[in-house]
Amino acid sequence: MYCRNYTPAEMMAIMTCKEFKDWEIVFVGIGIPLVAGILAKRFHAPHLTLVYESGCIGPEKMRVDFNVGDSSAADYALSLTSEWHVFGDLQCGFYDVGVLGAAQVDRYGNLNSTVIFNGDYYKPKVRLPGSGGGNDIGSSVGRVVVMMKLERNRFVEKVDYLTTPGFLDGTPGARERVGLLGNGPSAVVTDKALFYFESKTREMYLDTIYPGVMVEDVKASVGWDLKISENLKTAPFPTEAELNALRAADPANLIMGGAVERKKLAGIDAYVDLTLNNANRKSISELVMPKTSLLMQRTTN
Repeated sequence: MYCRNYTPAEMMAIMTCKEFKDWEIVFVGIGIPLVAGILAKRFHAPHLTLVYESGCIGPEKMRVDFNVGDSSAADYALSLTSEWHVFGDLQCGFYDVGVLGAAQVDRYGNLNSTVIFNGDYYKPKVRLPGSGGGNDIGSSVGRVVVMMKLERNRFVEKVDYLTTPGFLDGTPGARERVGLLGNGPSAVVTDKALFYFESKTREMYLDTIYPGVMVEDVKASVGWDLKISENLKTAPFPTEAELNALRAADPANLIMGGAVERKKLAGIDAYVDLTLNNANRKSISELVMPKTSLLMQRTTN
C-alpha cells in the first residue's frame, strides 16, 4: 500500500536505499545515509554490510545512532576496529559504495564542503567544515552516492572549492590520470529528483522526478543546462512498510526531523530513554534478521 503522507527527507532516505545492492559494503555516516542503509537491509539487501568511520564493521542496526561513537554503532558488529583501519581498507578499494553530502555539486559530480566565496578564499561568505573523510571516500570507494537538497545555489556550474573529486573536468580518463582508485559518483539523490551520470560525457542528467514535482522546477534549481533522460521516470510513492520501517529506525525523529526535533530533547538522557523504549518495538523485531542466521549466510555464500 502506497502512502502520500511523507516528508522530503523520508523520500530521500527511501530513494537512497534503492541505490544499495545486496552483498555490497557501504561506508555510511550518521544521519539519513544510515537510515537508508537500515532500510536497504530490511527490504532488498539483507546481506549489505555497513561500515562506520569510527571502526565498526557490519553492525545489525535496530536504530540510528546519536553520533559515530554511540555504543549502538557496535550492535552485533562483525568487527570493532579503528578509524585508521577502515580508512586504510577504503584506500585499498575494499568498499563498494560511499554516501556523501556537500554544500555544492557541479555537473560532473565534484563536491565542495570547504568554503563558499566570491573570488577570495581568505574572505569567504561561509567557511564550511571541510573534507573530513569525504575526499578519501570520493577518491577511493567503488562508487559514490551523493545526497543533498536540490537548490540552485547548491547545484552550480563550477564548485567554489574542489573538496571531493567527481569526474573532474569530465574528459575521458580524468580520474585515472590523477591516480584516483574509485569509479566516481553514480547518483545524486535529492529531495525532489534523482540524477545519474552519462557514461561517456560523465555529465549529470535527470533520471527520475518525485510525485508532484515538475521538470521545469528541477531545471530552475540547477545552475547549468540540465540534460533530461529520454526515459524520464516518476518515482512511486513510498509504501506503508517503507515508512513504518524508516520511522521505527528513528523513533525519536532526530534524524528525519532535523534540528527542530533535536531541540525538543532535554539532553542525551532524554534521547537514550526514547531510543531504549523504542528499540524492541514489534515493527523492528519482525524485520531484523537473527544474527546467527545472517552470519551463516555470509559464510556459505
